[in-house]
Amino acid sequence: MKPPAAPTGPTGERSLLPAIVLVLFAAPLGAAFWLYYGSNWRPTMRTNHGELIQPVVVLPRLALPSAIGATAPAPASAPAPAPVELRGKWSLVVIGTGEAGCDADCRGTLVYARQTWLSLAELRDRVQRVLLAGADCCDEAYLLREHAGLRVAQAADAMAAKLLRAFPQPHRGGIFIVDPLGNLMMRYDVRQDPKGLRLDLKKLLELSHIG
Repeated sequence: MKPPAAPTGPTGERSLLPAIVLVLFAAPLGAAFWLYYGSNWRPTMRTNHGELIQPVVVLPRLALPSAIGATAPAPASAPAPAPVELRGKWSLVVIGTGEAGCDADCRGTLVYARQTWLSLAELRDRVQRVLLAGADCCDEAYLLREHAGLRVAQAADAMAAKLLRAFPQPHRGGIFIVDPLGNLMMRYDVRQDPKGLRLDLKKLLELSHIG
């Protein structure tokens, strides 16, 4: 007896559609990123400013509670703060340091992340800034005043600890790039080459049309 033929009708085609769409969106980004950063091919005068994370780390998918507005009293009709996810946009991630969740070094790193984001001009809508910090973070008034739009996540439980371990050390002074699919791609030490972050991120945004 011959084995049954694979479905070719509308049902079979629909079941393949999500995988085809994912490949169409992810393959160009993967190829461009590999050519630009991971192969022997290089554009003329190209400089790699950040630390390429090899192999690329796929971060666990988590919706972390927001630390901004989470404890302040609010009207019953006000919506709860949206959870923080490292998906959907390019993310500039800073890991909180110090007992208070974001010490002086952390605040300095946030400034570099903010200035880089502002310098992207029309491309910045595709990028979010994220601070991953502990339960005691942070000076909310300072963050709202100096870093409007920053997503601050409470990364204090066991699942969040697993997420933080995926980010290579050292965390202090580092800004990490995560792509819209949740891939941890690069690390920058702002104490060594702060301008390189903007140059590489702008190139990635121009190469990719996701996020």
